[in-house]
Amino acid sequence: MAEQPADKKFFENLSGAGKAIGVLTSGGDAQGMNAAVRAVVRMGIYVEAKVYFIYEGYQGMVDGGDNIVEVSWESVSSILQVGGTVIGSARCKEFRTREGRLKAACNLIQRGITNLCVIGGDGSLTGANLFREEWSGLLEELAQSGKIEEEAVKKYVYLNIVGMVGSIDNDFCGTDMTIGTDSALHRIIEVVDAIMTTAQSHQRTFVLEVMGRHCGYLALVSALACGADWVFIPEYPPEEGWEDQMCVKLSENRARKKRLNIIIVAEGAIDSHNKPITSEKVKDLVVQQLGFDTRVTILGHVQRGGTPSAFDRILASRMGVEAVLALLEATPDTPACVVSLSGNQAVRLPLMECVQMTQEVQKAMDERKFCEAVRLRGRSFENNLNTYKLLSHRKPDTELPKDDLSCSTNFNVAVLNVGAPAAGMNAAVRSAIRVGITEGHNMFAVIDGFEGFANGQIKEISWGDVGGWTGQGGSLLGTKRTLPAKYLEKIADQMRINNINALMVIGGFEAYESCLQLAEARARFEEFCIPICVLPATISNNVPGTDLSIGADTALNAIVETCDRIKQSASGTKRRVFIIETMGGYCGYLANMGGLAAGADAAYIFEEKFDIRELQANVEHLTEKMKTSIQRGLVLRNENSNENYTTDFIYQLYSEEGKGVFDCRKNVLGHMQQGGAPSPFDRNFGTKISAKAVQWISKKLRETYRRDEGKVFANTEDSVCLLGMRRRNLLFQPVVELKDQADFVHRIPKEQWWLKLRPLMKILAKYKTSYDVSDSGQLEHVARHSPKEAETVAI
Repeated sequence: MAEQPADKKFFENLSGAGKAIGVLTSGGDAQGMNAAVRAVVRMGIYVEAKVYFIYEGYQGMVDGGDNIVEVSWESVSSILQVGGTVIGSARCKEFRTREGRLKAACNLIQRGITNLCVIGGDGSLTGANLFREEWSGLLEELAQSGKIEEEAVKKYVYLNIVGMVGSIDNDFCGTDMTIGTDSALHRIIEVVDAIMTTAQSHQRTFVLEVMGRHCGYLALVSALACGADWVFIPEYPPEEGWEDQMCVKLSENRARKKRLNIIIVAEGAIDSHNKPITSEKVKDLVVQQLGFDTRVTILGHVQRGGTPSAFDRILASRMGVEAVLALLEATPDTPACVVSLSGNQAVRLPLMECVQMTQEVQKAMDERKFCEAVRLRGRSFENNLNTYKLLSHRKPDTELPKDDLSCSTNFNVAVLNVGAPAAGMNAAVRSAIRVGITEGHNMFAVIDGFEGFANGQIKEISWGDVGGWTGQGGSLLGTKRTLPAKYLEKIADQMRINNINALMVIGGFEAYESCLQLAEARARFEEFCIPICVLPATISNNVPGTDLSIGADTALNAIVETCDRIKQSASGTKRRVFIIETMGGYCGYLANMGGLAAGADAAYIFEEKFDIRELQANVEHLTEKMKTSIQRGLVLRNENSNENYTTDFIYQLYSEEGKGVFDCRKNVLGHMQQGGAPSPFDRNFGTKISAKAVQWISKKLRETYRRDEGKVFANTEDSVCLLGMRRRNLLFQPVVELKDQADFVHRIPKEQWWLKLRPLMKILAKYKTSYDVSDSGQLEHVARHSPKEAETVAI
């Protein structure tokens, strides 16, 4: 192993020897809980701690006996893709009593467990914190009654608690996403997409009731992701007279030839007087006032079920590993903490700070301080709500003066797609068009990228033209990989002819490179001296300046679904290894993160060089694995990871070396990774960043409009920007500044955040590796943001 830099902190220096970790799931189940359990078990065993399952949550802790069992590496095999929780969950009244907690403490002490990892909601985590605070008193009481030795009191004097929030409602403050939320959104969107086809056939209105008794997150995000006509959530009740307003909006949409209406109601939706708004009440209102054919669909526990999404598996795996690190680093003075997600980072927060803030939200709602409730929910929730409000408000055409640029609104803004198609592009275009119209601009669509631009394939596009676009895969505008360099003169002519004042380019590395070419051509063509914004959209996730791109989540889910099916087929055939080739150009994001989400044994990528010795070591590793009860293997290879070690070569090598031990199969996933309906994450991500980009364009247009000349003139570096997510924030970065961060030969960023997660896949596949945990370990405080802070982007 290479020598470790002195300024870095590596987890190998943390030992779990002599420690025992108990893991339990409590409260309502959520998809992804098993991925978290798997990560805790394997990371725990990896650092040489003993790990115990505590079956049936706190009930199992109180009952003891066979409910608390030491587990092995193989115990968590094949659970990554399973929904719910394999170790069970139960409500436990007894644990709420001191007597019950005495029994639980006694059962833990008998096994030497002083580290608890609790996966559940705020009730489960609050209970764990109380247990920790009482721990020394419980031990003394047990010693006095002779149930444990005095030595045990001294030896096991402290209980360490780390929580992970498993809740589909995403109702816990301090984290952008809780385990299970993304999967629940997948279930909702699957239903909405299915309903849309039947509703359009019959010109129907559908009222969908989704879970969320105290939190409207699922309703709000699914409304954004499907372009619903109206949404009801507990944190943001409709204004007085909403009944008439809603009916006017529904009838207006029908009049514009929209064949269906979708209304989404959170089960805890209320009006401004805290009175419930039920799905039946909404249906009756629509039928009575409009006479529309209306149906109610209550999704219920469907939202909790099914396979966890790629996002939830990766989130839970990251949180599980972080939870074990937090337990290893805990001191007697460390408060019980919860592992959270902030933007794109795993962070640790004091558990009770998060619980207190969560309770404050409910208090604010009870007191009808709804603006306060929204603010307390956090930046992600607030950003979602603001985007929804922006997209649901359509200004009447008469409100805006025409052909009067002095009012700083009526500008011409063009939108185009560049590069390969990516799921979520259409959601981004829809959002850009509608927000642009709301901002008072004339919106133009460019067909077939810069090639179409040069040929004059430009048309004005209206609010209704982009209806129903959020759920469509591919690129409805058409897209080409052609860069503008050879068409600069023709494009400049078309910009002049159509009086284009700003440009939004949605695409991958080609989109970034295109805007760089336009910026560099400003000296020759004044037409390019306008605000230009790039939105990263590519399944490869290879654009400099952003951690995530629109489309990558959908591709990741396609890979993981295929890997699940392949692993399932292998379970009937013992001792089989699958070699799977993923797309991504030279970027290994899909192979690496797909490997983490699917539980792969290895993932070969261009960014981390490998040789024949590593291939041989992987074969030997799989040979050893076949001697255990897990008799199958999964290996992913990025398409351009190595020009000589091709997928065929690796397949043939594994087949030859594995003779008599395992057989091999290969699968090239190809363009199926680009297709299909976009995931909820990509719909929402595309919608939100596009809305933010249009607002930036509006601001730049106002700043660069020369009133005396009657035109826009922008010639500074910061007027051609890429909007990307960096760690926790969305940032506008000049494309010129990103040049140094890009490898133009291989079309990838020089530094990629996800490479830090690469050791996680190796650890969870039982390889010895080095893992830099310099970013971990700092206990932060729950941020109480002001509304003007930069928004995070997590859905």
